[in-house]
Amino acid sequence: MNREADVAVPFDGDNEFCPDLALAPAVEVARNLSAYSPDLIELAVEVVSPGSVRNDYEVKDRAYARRGIPHYLILDPYRAHCVTLWNPGPDGYRGRDTIPYGGEGTVETGIGKLVIDTSGLPVDPSVVRP
Repeated sequence: MNREADVAVPFDGDNEFCPDLALAPAVEVARNLSAYSPDLIELAVEVVSPGSVRNDYEVKDRAYARRGIPHYLILDPYRAHCVTLWNPGPDGYRGRDTIPYGGEGTVETGIGKLVIDTSGLPVDPSVVRP
C-alpha cells in the first residue's frame, strides 16, 4: 500500500479531482504517474477547509461513490470529527461513521488497514468541544 498526494484523478472529459491524499496499490504508485484512474484508488481523503465544505461532503461524496472508489475519509477541523464512508452507490456512499476527534478511526481497505489517531489532529479554535 502506498499513498499519493497532489495527484489528479480524472473522472470524465470535464471533471478531475485531486484528493488531499489517495491510497492506491504500491505497484501503481511505483509508476509515478501524474494522474491515476479512479478505479485504482482504494481510499480518497479530504481535509475540510472553509471553502470546501459543500464540495467535500456532497459533491465528492457522490462523485467518488459513482466512480466506485471503495472508501472515502473526510477530516473536518471545523466540526472536530472525521467521517468514514464506504459501500459506494449511484447517489453516494451507503455506509457512514462519524468519529469525534480524540479517539481512533479505522478504515479497512482492500490493500490494508488504516488506523487514524484523531487526538492530535488540528481543531479550529472556534469549535466548542463537549
